[in-house]
Amino acid sequence: MRGRHIRKPGLEMLLRRTPGMVWQLLALFALSGGLTLYSTALARLTHTPPSLWLTNGALIGWMIRKPLAQTWPLLVAGFFGYMVAKELWGDPLLTTAAWGLNNAVETLIVTLAIRRQFPVITSETPFPRLARVALISAAVACALSSLTAILIKQPFPDMAFWMSFNLVFRAHLLGMVIAGSASIVVAIKNDGVQLFRGKRSSLLWHLLLLTALSAAVFLVRRYPLLFLIYPPLLLLIFRHRFAGMILGIAIVALITTGAAALDIGPFDLVHNVTPVLKVAMAQIFIAGYCVVALPVALTLVEQDRLQIRLRESELRYRMLADNSGDLVMRIRPNGDRRYVSPSVKELLGWDVEEFMAPRPDLIHPDDRERVAEVVAALRRIGGSTTATYRLQHRAGHYLWIEAFARMVDSPDGDGTTEIIYTGRDVTQRVHIQQALIESQAQLKTITDNVPAVIARVDMSERYTYINRHVQQISGESPADILGKTVKEVRGAALYEHLKEYLDRAYAGESVWFEYEATYLGKLLHFQTHYVPDMDSKGRVRGLYALTTEITHIKNVERELLRLAHQDALTGLANRRSFNDQALPVLRNACQNRSPVLLTLLDVDNFKAINDTHGHAAGDLVLAEVGRCLQEFVLKGAVVARIGGDEFVVLCDHLQDKVAAEAFVHSLWETLHMAVMMGRHCIDVHLSMGAVFFHGSASQDVLMKLADEALYHAKESGRNTYRMVSKRLFVGEKNGNV
Repeated sequence: MRGRHIRKPGLEMLLRRTPGMVWQLLALFALSGGLTLYSTALARLTHTPPSLWLTNGALIGWMIRKPLAQTWPLLVAGFFGYMVAKELWGDPLLTTAAWGLNNAVETLIVTLAIRRQFPVITSETPFPRLARVALISAAVACALSSLTAILIKQPFPDMAFWMSFNLVFRAHLLGMVIAGSASIVVAIKNDGVQLFRGKRSSLLWHLLLLTALSAAVFLVRRYPLLFLIYPPLLLLIFRHRFAGMILGIAIVALITTGAAALDIGPFDLVHNVTPVLKVAMAQIFIAGYCVVALPVALTLVEQDRLQIRLRESELRYRMLADNSGDLVMRIRPNGDRRYVSPSVKELLGWDVEEFMAPRPDLIHPDDRERVAEVVAALRRIGGSTTATYRLQHRAGHYLWIEAFARMVDSPDGDGTTEIIYTGRDVTQRVHIQQALIESQAQLKTITDNVPAVIARVDMSERYTYINRHVQQISGESPADILGKTVKEVRGAALYEHLKEYLDRAYAGESVWFEYEATYLGKLLHFQTHYVPDMDSKGRVRGLYALTTEITHIKNVERELLRLAHQDALTGLANRRSFNDQALPVLRNACQNRSPVLLTLLDVDNFKAINDTHGHAAGDLVLAEVGRCLQEFVLKGAVVARIGGDEFVVLCDHLQDKVAAEAFVHSLWETLHMAVMMGRHCIDVHLSMGAVFFHGSASQDVLMKLADEALYHAKESGRNTYRMVSKRLFVGEKNGNV
């Protein structure tokens, strides 16, 4: 008696502690087993892979409601339900276990993806984003699990591998979309019964209509009338939101898979249709309805949620408006006011009842036309606008009001629009601004017509004045800059460059400097003069900045420098630049007693090219020669066009005569080319004269020796080269190496 008395309370206590979990595990076991039996039965009936695998998706709703550490019992319950169902069909134990673990991994991947993005899921969770995360993770998980399942065991050896993969993948993905979305919605609502509260009789009639029409469509074999299912399905969604979508898609999926398994319906209209093809068509058909139904349901539910939040927001807005110091109004397009905040009494001296009717007479006469134009534009275009104008106080004086107005849809839901108006007293600020404008009027008239940017910066590095010329430079108007700091206007990178000169000016020094900056997509050069602004006691209270754009001057300087040292046609150095570059090369070679190679090149029959094809062809030939010679510039040689069709190459990296001859030969071969001029092909040949020299000699001597070698090359019939070697050091005789 005592033993039985002890054991019985223990069992009761266990059931009392975890009744919810026990029932959940039993429900998941039955659900997983039942759905597995259903899908397997259809597959065995059609001798194809399952056309719709609902088991994994049905677990998602339970999984996302619990912390991840507590989900393993749910996975175990679903796994055993699957194993028992497969055992009833007599499937091999090891293969079934492997597939069951694969299904558990698929479910876990989707659960982890959803829980990572949405740690807590409530009815306030944005459904479109949740659906996007769920669909993407489901597609990835289903692809991985389908591939793994087929690798474990190919269910249909006669079927191509990728065909089997496509069928299994579609079955899992469709099942995840249908069962997963249903279970997630039930989980979010926390009580599946809540989905079906309200118009239950209407829901029942609509479900019967969809069922009857779907069955009728599949019973008609001679005509493809599947599109007729769309209207009742969409009606279900529009009237019953997620409840209609879940039940409607479930009915369509069950009828479709059943019809495909029983060889019923218009799928037989396809010529030589096979069971596998029927399964594929059924999957595609169900997928099409999911693609239509799910976005519509998500949109409608999100719209309902936003409308609820809008109503709540309006209540909060009314509470804030009633207690705000600003004047808040809701105004109809015709001017009638739906709401006036109590602050109108404190701000303008009027009672709320007195201000409910339109009062354009209270606007200052000088501002009425401008305000009317602003209001008309707001009503015509919509959006929002800001205006500053004068309103008459009940005592008779005028206050400056800064008003912000926005055209919105009426929260009453009657299809009309209204203006939300917020106004605040800015009289003191306007008076200060007017005084400042008057004090700067004379200076502004002068500086706005100076072709330079003139600005004043206070000790906090904020612009207190800047003339109109800044808009031509940067595209910003003075109003956009006033009140901002130098760092905000000029950017952090340029500010770091200017900071040194700002500090020197604040220290009392007059500073001149130049810098570069990019404005309106152009790199510009500026010259700036910072002058300290001092009071009568000599204390710095800011600085004046005079900035002049000198881009055109810099461009002219660069162009003059380029023209002085670069050949305009070929881009190579000209004679002057060559002379400047050759001098240190020859000096270094003399000091190190190392050799140099100087080569002269001349285009053969260049005058004939000009006479036959025109000077444009000649220029094209010279440009092409220059392009080929650029390769040797990259190798460290000094290359220049020294006049007409003459070029020179000087290099000091060749250590012996053999290397020099190889270099000259390579140069000669490189410059054999064919230049296309329209439809004509111009064969270009060059004669070359080179001198390989050891010792100390002037550039003129080397040029003379190379010119003599070039003369011998031309005498030899052109299109060839000649090279001589010379050696001359102090104390040695001139002679061939």
